[in-house]
Amino acid sequence: MDGLRRDAADCRACPLWKNATQTVFGEGGPRASVMLVGEQPGDREDLEGRPFVGPAGKLLDRALADAGIDRKRVYVTNAVKHFKNEPRGKRRIHKKPSEREIEACERWLTREIDIVAPRLIVALGATAARALTGRPTAIERNRGKLMDLGSSTKLLVTVHPSSLLRMPPRYKEEAYRRFVMDLKRIAPFIRGAR
Repeated sequence: MDGLRRDAADCRACPLWKNATQTVFGEGGPRASVMLVGEQPGDREDLEGRPFVGPAGKLLDRALADAGIDRKRVYVTNAVKHFKNEPRGKRRIHKKPSEREIEACERWLTREIDIVAPRLIVALGATAARALTGRPTAIERNRGKLMDLGSSTKLLVTVHPSSLLRMPPRYKEEAYRRFVMDLKRIAPFIRGAR
């Protein structure tokens, strides 16, 4: 994994590296039985070089805790390894990665999956689901369902925690509750879980 991380740090397969501070690679147990895959690093992640440490990451951590899952027991990464953004004054605004940018990072995600060999991969949002299945995947239609991803790997699709942050306040509590329920499906896949 360390060699893969070093190789990814020099990736120039698409132009996203030009506006990013660094490559943000996954982290967690190298043999975790559950892998969470998001879209791409955000501003905070790009600056710190770690996945899911910004506002969406804090929400994910809280939801994992509420679902009874220790984040240290899962591997967390993104489909795209550089922060795609548009500078606006002093701020950098998130932009959705293109198909080409998702495909450029496919080799890194595929290798991470090969090395970690998780029993369950959780796609957090549409970009992650697209990267993992190779096609557009309707989130609400497939949400919470266990699907076959490979020989012994299952896929669980749910929303990205950043979508909860953008919701009108009156919907947040119910949306968060549903997200926690989705994450509770992880527990049986944690190695050592009964």
